[in-house]
Amino acid sequence: MQYQNIITIEPGKRGGKPCIRGMRITVYDVLSYLASGMTYEELLDDFPYLTQEHILACLSYAADREGL
Repeated sequence: MQYQNIITIEPGKRGGKPCIRGMRITVYDVLSYLASGMTYEELLDDFPYLTQEHILACLSYAADREGL
């Protein structure tokens, strides 16, 4: 998955943490919700502005950061 056009890092936004483009939700936020047991469907229901593509971009970004 190409996340480069979806995940952005802006110094003045959320302390420079990687965020979904045009939103204030961070990669960490999405990963934390998934790690706590939320399903894709629950995440998409609770945050209707998110898409499955956004979630996959967060997972891809995290995998690249960990060298997987």
